[in-house]
Order: sequence, then C-alpha cells, then structure tokens
Amino acid sequence: MSSVYPISQPLAARILGVMLAGVGAFVVLLTLVVGLLDLPPVVLAAGIVVAVLALLVGGFWLTRRASVVHLEEAGYRVRLVRGAGVKQARWTDVEDVVATTVGREKCIVLRLRNGGTTTIPVRMLAGSPDAFVKDLQQHLNTGHGYRRIN
Repeated sequence: MSSVYPISQPLAARILGVMLAGVGAFVVLLTLVVGLLDLPPVVLAAGIVVAVLALLVGGFWLTRRASVVHLEEAGYRVRLVRGAGVKQARWTDVEDVVATTVGREKCIVLRLRNGGTTTIPVRMLAGSPDAFVKDLQQHLNTGHGYRRIN
C-alpha cells in the first residue's frame, strides 16, 4: 500500500508564475544580447523555442508528476520541502507525530528516535489535510510506529 501526495494547485500556480517570469527575463536578456552583438535572428528564435519548451516541460512536471510526500509500507519520503529536515525514514524510526504551527503554517512533524525530525507543511499537499493525517496514521500503524497524532 503506497500513497503519493502531489503539490497543491495554489503552490503549483505560484511556482509556474515564477517560472514564467524567469522565461520572460531570459527572452528579454537574449533579445538584448542578439541586438547588441548583431547576431542573426535565428538565435533569438531558437532561444525562445527552448525557453517555451522548458516552460512546458516544467509545467507538465509540476502539475502532473511532482509529488511532495510518498507514504510506503516501509517508510516515507518527502521532496520539494525546503527545511523539511530528515527527508526519508522507516516507520520503525518514527517516535511520534505532532501537529504544530511553524512560521504561521500548519505542519505535521514526525519526530524520529535518533532526534531528527521531518516537517511537512500540510498546505503544500494537494487534498485534504485531514485525509493526509488519517492516511499517515494508517501507515504508522501498519509500519508498527507510534499510533497517535497529538
């Protein structure tokens, strides 16, 4: 039994906006370089095609393939969360789990037996935070980890 939690749509939209701004800045800079160095227009056209393709591939990956949390039978893996702490561990390594607020964000913190922690901001996850917590509890129970969410 495995569960995958993708990135939330509002966060994906914000990231896509940053990507779009980056592509726009790249095109503006490339236009300036082509004009100043008197390069052939095909250089600008090729650069624009590459930038648009990069935006499309990045957007596809972000909206269809990017996942934040993988819950598996043996343990969990967290990606794309800056400051998450320990990015993966086995369920047997989890000492307890608490719901808390970190920097005004509601988070689930998995505290590990070795003193490490994994912090998961629930707003980053697509879907209901309550459904995520229930699924996490089931995985903990199956993995013989700590059984309650404080």
